[in-house]
Amino acid sequence: MVTVLRDDDIGRLLRPADAVRWIGEAIDAHHRGDLIAPPRSATDLDGGRLVFTVGRLRGSWFGYRSYDTFPATSGDQVVAVHDEASGRLLAVAVGNELGARRVGAIGAVAVDALATPSADTVGVIGTGTQAYAQLWALSAVRVLREVRVYSRNAGRRAAFAERAAPLVAGTCRPVDDAREAVDGAQIVVLATNSGSPVIDATWLAPGAHVTTLGPKQQGRAEFGPDLPAAASLLVTDSVDQIDAYDPPNVLAGTPQRERLVTLGQIRNDGAVRPPDAISVFFSVGLAGTEPFLLYQLYRQVTS
Repeated sequence: MVTVLRDDDIGRLLRPADAVRWIGEAIDAHHRGDLIAPPRSATDLDGGRLVFTVGRLRGSWFGYRSYDTFPATSGDQVVAVHDEASGRLLAVAVGNELGARRVGAIGAVAVDALATPSADTVGVIGTGTQAYAQLWALSAVRVLREVRVYSRNAGRRAAFAERAAPLVAGTCRPVDDAREAVDGAQIVVLATNSGSPVIDATWLAPGAHVTTLGPKQQGRAEFGPDLPAAASLLVTDSVDQIDAYDPPNVLAGTPQRERLVTLGQIRNDGAVRPPDAISVFFSVGLAGTEPFLLYQLYRQVTS
């Protein structure tokens, strides 16, 4: 019998600490070569694309995620995981929660590896699903004393701050401009759809960590070239995926691309990071992490 999970099930079953731990295991498995995660592939449709990401954990399972990019719809994503030995379909997740929360968990794994251990002040630019998922997962790796939220719509940022407040040990409040959100923050999350920069690198505090989730392609990016230039440490969850961007990623052909390392390298090989150094995590959504989470939830509900 196939286990089917929907958004309500994901919200009820998946806890932040478990998600972060499992995603950390996935990133380590990818670093070892046990998690096979090629870049995403897509089929063009009228007005959008059908996108697939696939993954395989050697000796255990294989699976995929599929979703569309139609701008006027928010169609359900599908994540499926199969037993590797038999090929039997074990579980399917339908909806959008699993994908968003695994991106949140990836961001939290990056913060735990890159941000200073005492980091407790967060500036968030963006008020959508991805911004919330980042705070949801961050609550498992840092005690959040202050969160400042900015987006262009005052009503949305106020509503977001109210919704996210239970994730924050201290205050969670909307602010009137992006600089106020970023100024002095030890962790900065960019979670926008903007095709032009939403922050200036000079606003960042010494030692700040930045996670960027939104557009990061040449000609369309939520940050400018000043951000990677200001960073001492440039990290991503998948170099293969970032190199497969079309149009190319903003780092393509730049000296900064040669400095880019994977989160798996940081977690397993370490990195020397001066206390005042800025780090940037280019989140691209390591393929295979969705079925990795789904497999763990399948084991949880069937044990």
